[in-house]
Amino acid sequence: MQSCKSCTDKDLICMYIHEGNEKAFEVLLNRHKSKIYTSIYMFVKDRDLANDIFQETFIKVIDTFRSGKYNEEGKFIQWAMRISHNLCIDFFRKNKRRKTINTTEDFDIFNVIASKDDNQEAVIMKEQTYKKVRRLVDALPQEQREVVLLRNYAELSFKEIAELTNVSINTALGRMRYALINIRKTISERQISLQ
Repeated sequence: MQSCKSCTDKDLICMYIHEGNEKAFEVLLNRHKSKIYTSIYMFVKDRDLANDIFQETFIKVIDTFRSGKYNEEGKFIQWAMRISHNLCIDFFRKNKRRKTINTTEDFDIFNVIASKDDNQEAVIMKEQTYKKVRRLVDALPQEQREVVLLRNYAELSFKEIAELTNVSINTALGRMRYALINIRKTISERQISLQ
């Protein structure tokens, strides 16, 4: 048997479904958990809620595998991201109000991407810039904010974003374009410095 880590997603899924190989599922989960968790967190901005939705996502994944309803035609990550996205949307529909958190929360995605080579002053400046950019992104209309978060934080392609949000690629591109226009306009109008 080949090492699970060198297997494709499709192979890992087959090993889990047909052989009950828990290790294969663990490798699949570890391979994609960061991308899926980050996209959830960027939507809900609450660590505990993101953890709950992440767990619920993988409960749905396991249930689908075990019921034999998994369609192997698509990419696993796109399918799992669509499940997590739908769970986030369901949460917002149920609660109608978005919960916000302070950047002092235990987890901040921007801490993950801080460069170790930066001196303290550069780190502080970078953090201030990230906070300003986050506020600008948060102020965007929902559809534009969604595309920015999926593109820049979850690192999805526009094709993946289009599939996940059930729109055409042109619509996803248009939303990103308008998001950037709106951010530039806000920076200009409020004379916000990102330096």
